[in-house]
Amino acid sequence: MCTVHNSHNAQPGSDIHSQEHEKWSRRSFLQALGLVGGGSMLLGANQISASVNSPLSQAINDAETENILVLIRLKGGNDGLNTIVPVYDYDKYASFRPNLRHAENSLIKLDDDFGMPNYMSDLEAMWGEGAMKVVHGVGYENQTLSHFKSSDIWASSVIDEKEDSGFLGRYFKGIYPDYLVNPPEVPAAIQIGSFGNLIFDDEGINNYAMTISNIRSLQNIGESGELHSIRDITGMCEYSDRLKFLRGVTNNTFTYAGVISAAYQRGRNAVAYPVKEVSKLAQQLKEIARIIKGDLGTKVYMVSLGGFDTHANQIEDHPKLWRDISIAIKTFYEDLAETEHDKKVLSMTISEFGRRAEENGSNGTDHGEAAPIMFFGPAIQDNGFVGKHPDLNDLDRRGNLKYTVDFREVYGVAMKEWLCIDPAVVDSALKLETPFEERSFGFSCKGILNTDFGNSSFNFDHFITNQRIAGTPQTILHYQNKEAGHINISIYSITGAFIKVLREGITAPDSYFVNLSEEMGEVNTGIYIYRALFKDNAYSGKFIL
Repeated sequence: MCTVHNSHNAQPGSDIHSQEHEKWSRRSFLQALGLVGGGSMLLGANQISASVNSPLSQAINDAETENILVLIRLKGGNDGLNTIVPVYDYDKYASFRPNLRHAENSLIKLDDDFGMPNYMSDLEAMWGEGAMKVVHGVGYENQTLSHFKSSDIWASSVIDEKEDSGFLGRYFKGIYPDYLVNPPEVPAAIQIGSFGNLIFDDEGINNYAMTISNIRSLQNIGESGELHSIRDITGMCEYSDRLKFLRGVTNNTFTYAGVISAAYQRGRNAVAYPVKEVSKLAQQLKEIARIIKGDLGTKVYMVSLGGFDTHANQIEDHPKLWRDISIAIKTFYEDLAETEHDKKVLSMTISEFGRRAEENGSNGTDHGEAAPIMFFGPAIQDNGFVGKHPDLNDLDRRGNLKYTVDFREVYGVAMKEWLCIDPAVVDSALKLETPFEERSFGFSCKGILNTDFGNSSFNFDHFITNQRIAGTPQTILHYQNKEAGHINISIYSITGAFIKVLREGITAPDSYFVNLSEEMGEVNTGIYIYRALFKDNAYSGKFIL
C-alpha cells in the first residue's frame, strides 16, 4: 500500500487564522518531502525550486571580506515584550500581562532600563563581553498580522505590493544573470528549513541558497557527499517511482555535495552541543560551525526554529524556545572561538512580527507588530541597544506596539557594514526610494568595499512558462530583446554538457516564444539549462522537460 499523508495541526483560533496556516503549509509541502536540491522540478502544478549554483557567493566574495552572516529565523512571530522587558515602565508592562509577566526581581539586568528573563542566562556572558546587541521595535508600516504575507514582506523587502522574489534573490539575479553556466566554486548560502521563505528566491525560478530540508540532510552531505538515499524507498506504486526519480535527479544535480563534504571533513566541533531534545537550534548551528571551521567559503547561512506562534500556553512554550536559543548561541560561539572564527561570524534573529502588548484569554499573546532584533558575536565589540523602545502608553488601535525601526534599515546595515556590499547597490536591492539615515549598530565592514558588481544594464528579458497547447503540457521560453542584436540560444544538460543550438542570428526588437517541448526533440525527461548570448551579455536559466 502506498499513501502520502499531509497533516497539519492548526493553532486554536479563528477560521482565518487556521486558513492562514494551511496556506503556509501548502506552499512548503513539496519542499518538506526533502526533495530540495539542484534545478527546478515540477510535480503536477507545483514547482520545487532550488539552485545548483548561485551568484551570491561571487557577489559577496567580490567584497573581499571574510565576514559571515547567520540569520536565525524565529518562525511564528516572537513575543518581544517578554524577550527584552522594559523595566523602566514595569508597572505598565505588568498590567498588560497579569499571568505572563516576568517578576521584576527574576530578570537579568542588562542596564537600568531593560532586562531579560533568567532562562536566557546563557546569553548573560555574551552581553557582558560586548557580544550582544538589541535593536528595539523593529517592524514596518501597516503590519499585515499574517504569517504568510508578513514573512514574504520581510523576505522581499517590498511592503505595498505583491513581490515573488527576495531582495537577495532579486539583486543577484540582476547582477549575475549567467550563474548557471558560470557557477562559483562554493554555495553562496545554505538554508536549513524555512520552506516557503522568499529571501533568496527569484520569482519561483531559482533559489539562490542551497536549501536543506533538515539537519540530517546536511549531515548526510557532510559525511558522505550524498543528499538522499534511494535504497530506502520501497514499494511498486507510482508514488515510489516518482520519489525515486526526483531523489535521483536531486542527487545527480547537487553539485556542491563534494565541497561541503570536504569542508565538513576538514572542520571539527571542539565543544559538546546539547542534544536535540534540549536544543533543536543547537544541532543546526553545530553542523554550520563545523563547515565554517572547515573553511567552506559560504558567507550567508539561515537556520530556523518554529513554535513562536504562542496564542496559548505561552507561559511554558516561550521560555523553552528562548532557553533553546540561548544555549545554542552560547555553544556555537564557544565552538567557533577555538579557531578564532567567532570574530568573523555575526548572527541575527528575524521574525515576521511581534505579539500584542496585552495577553489574551488563553495564557498567550496574539499577532502584534514591533519586536526586537538581536545581534550576536564578538565583532559587535560592545553591548547595548539601537533605536527607541516602543511606548507602552501609545499603542495602535489594535493594541499593538508601534514600530520605531524599519526592518529594511537593519537588513541594509548588515549588508553594507558587515558583508561590505556597496551601499547604493544594497539600497537598490531593497527598493528604497530614500536611503535610511546612517546610525551605528556596533560593527563595521572589515574588508575592501566592492562597487563593481558587473553589468546591471538589462536589454534582454527571459523566463519560462508552462502552457497547455492542444491539451498537452508544453514548456515555453519567452524572451524579449529591447534593441536589435545578435542572439545565440543554446541548450545544455544540468551537468553543463552542450546539447544543441536553438536560435542563432540577428534579431529585431520584439517578443519571442520558443516551444522547448517541441524543439528539444527526443530527449530524456530531466532538467536542462538554456543559455542566451545577446550582444555582449550572457543569460541563463533552468527548465524541465
